[in-house]
Amino acid sequence: MRFASAVAAPLALLLLVACGAAGGTDTPTDGAAGAAAGASSAGGGAGSGGSVGVAGAGSSGGGAGGAGAGGDPAGAGGEASAGSSGAGAGAGGGAGAPAGGGPGAAGAGGSAGSSGAGGDPFGSGGAATAGSAGAAGAPGECAGLQTKPEVFGHSADTLYRLDPDTKAVTTVGPLAGCQTVIDIALDKTGKMVGTTSTGFVSIDKSTGKCTGISVGGYPNSLSFVPAGTLDPNVEALVGYSGSEYVRIDPSTGGVKSVGALSGGYSSSGDIVSVIGGGTYLTVTGPGCSDCLVEVNPKTGDKIGAPVKLGYGAVYGLAYWAGQAFGFTSGGKLFVLDLVTKATTEVNILNKPSGLSFYGAGSTTCAVRGKE
Repeated sequence: MRFASAVAAPLALLLLVACGAAGGTDTPTDGAAGAAAGASSAGGGAGSGGSVGVAGAGSSGGGAGGAGAGGDPAGAGGEASAGSSGAGAGAGGGAGAPAGGGPGAAGAGGSAGSSGAGGDPFGSGGAATAGSAGAAGAPGECAGLQTKPEVFGHSADTLYRLDPDTKAVTTVGPLAGCQTVIDIALDKTGKMVGTTSTGFVSIDKSTGKCTGISVGGYPNSLSFVPAGTLDPNVEALVGYSGSEYVRIDPSTGGVKSVGALSGGYSSSGDIVSVIGGGTYLTVTGPGCSDCLVEVNPKTGDKIGAPVKLGYGAVYGLAYWAGQAFGFTSGGKLFVLDLVTKATTEVNILNKPSGLSFYGAGSTTCAVRGKE
């Protein structure tokens, strides 16, 4: 039966191999033992947690554990499963004993986080870009014009200068060439003009000498108002004849009506206006003899209610360093607080006998505070 024997031997070998593939019930062993038992089997797949199972005889060592979950650089590797058995053993009957998987693979570095909304309070600020230099500011309208106090009072025929700091009154000189000066005014440069009983004149403030400009009737109160009030480019010379508000051309003496005071009030004697400091007029009228009222230099009408001054016949009004100065026909001089409207009389040293003020004036560029 050589034929039968020849056939039976290979068949037995095939059965033996088949039985090995099917897996057996060998006693448990670890992955290293399985590797020594049989060289013909393939390596096991990655372990599923390394639970203890029955390894086939001759199984190879388990594969390395997978990387730790989440890419944790310190994560332990997964445990290796047992390899499938070699000859004469089954498929391993589940995972073999843990082979102690290799260390987990290092997790990939996280991508850089985007900056938080509004900027991380601990983050570095962006580099500053240097701003371009700002344009130089235009010089003020009164730049260089406030170096010396310009406050004057006058009688019918004499010009006086007032020092607003010491309150000293000194005589400049006679108003030569003028006949009964009614009021004076100074523009921002200190140029002085005046109205008289017969006309309109320019006055040399250093000597008091008058030069005639025109003949006619003129207001009893006089002041320049700032550029941009009645003219966009130049100061305007204004005054009141009773309640009528007029503008005067300082070059020709021409007079033009602008507006009027309402409420039955009329000019008592003077008006003063300061660039950035308001325009004020002394008035008589209902309940007033005399009162101070703020006026709108564009229309001439009053702003608010008149305030009693406690002095009569206030024919002169001037301003310097946050204070107004009142000059009366009785020769009195007082300081007026334009905020509280309180008055303080000034004792004039070496006061001329029979002094009577007819008017006063100050530059429109008068200092507005204690500067």
